[in-house]
Amino acid sequence: MADSPTTSLTYKDSGVDIDAGNRFVDDIRENVQRTHRKGVINNFGGFGGIFDLKAEGWLDPVLVSGTDGVGTKLLVAKAIGIHDTIGIDLVAMCVNDILTHGAEPLFFLDYFATGQLEANIAAQVVKGIAEGCKSAGCALLGGETAEMPGMYRAGHFDLAGFAVGAVERDNLLPSLDKMQNKDILIGLESSGPHSNGYSLIRKVVEMSGLSYSDASPFSKDSLGLSLLTPTRIYVRSILPLVRQGLIKGMAHITGGGLKENVDRICQIGFKPTIDYDSWNKLPVFDWIAETGRIHSKEMYRTFNMGIGLVLIVSRENKDLIFEHLHDVGEPAHVIGMVEAI
Repeated sequence: MADSPTTSLTYKDSGVDIDAGNRFVDDIRENVQRTHRKGVINNFGGFGGIFDLKAEGWLDPVLVSGTDGVGTKLLVAKAIGIHDTIGIDLVAMCVNDILTHGAEPLFFLDYFATGQLEANIAAQVVKGIAEGCKSAGCALLGGETAEMPGMYRAGHFDLAGFAVGAVERDNLLPSLDKMQNKDILIGLESSGPHSNGYSLIRKVVEMSGLSYSDASPFSKDSLGLSLLTPTRIYVRSILPLVRQGLIKGMAHITGGGLKENVDRICQIGFKPTIDYDSWNKLPVFDWIAETGRIHSKEMYRTFNMGIGLVLIVSRENKDLIFEHLHDVGEPAHVIGMVEAI
């Protein structure tokens, strides 16, 4: 049957605008190029991202990959109309994970899925992703923007990220065979809840009677802006310690809290003992607990409680490590030790 102007459907009629998608790719080109590093074989707009390990000087690299999302923190961003910081969160959640294996993040890819592309919002998100990649030292090598009318409600979208890094084989973590009784745990401070527990946080906000535009009870910003504080990226601070062989294990404190995540990196026959009074808790966590009437045990298994990354190190290296962390402006505390069972 021949097409006619009155009967022929287009993809745009179903809610997918190919031309808008192409314009969006052009709009984000500059932000992507800001993250370039020498291993990137430039192929912006191609079907895959290409990276040359040899050009980066790796000798015996092991590749480490990780993937994550931002979760319902996206709904806080939507509520206040600020979308550039969640891109930082997306990168942070992935690169901090692969960092725990000693890996330097090399490149990052994102997946942005929505019912209908709002190019200005998507561009803000990609700007944040590029900022996160710059902070982590990795290239934004590619991504996918998917319009799926009917899958997502109007104005809603989801994000996923994928990071690939490399570590020289001798520096791969955790070094289980090197762990000893009385090794110490060093906790690096978080910037807040990072990107975990936001379904509970949103419930607490609802119970409080506050709106996201109201003044925050625990900071100088609005409540919404305070809750959008980006996840801290630890890569540049920690990689020098990895390369010096000063770290035996690392845990990124995400869902499950401190103990569960540190347990994951302990040698069989060892357990972490954490002194929960060894650092000051951030005011946001006090507000969440008090407003939601949440038991301490539930808080510690849901949130990072102010510690975003934990290092397992030899006691004799403590002063050297703290000197480095002080020099790079990374607040940290001895929060416990590893003990033989």
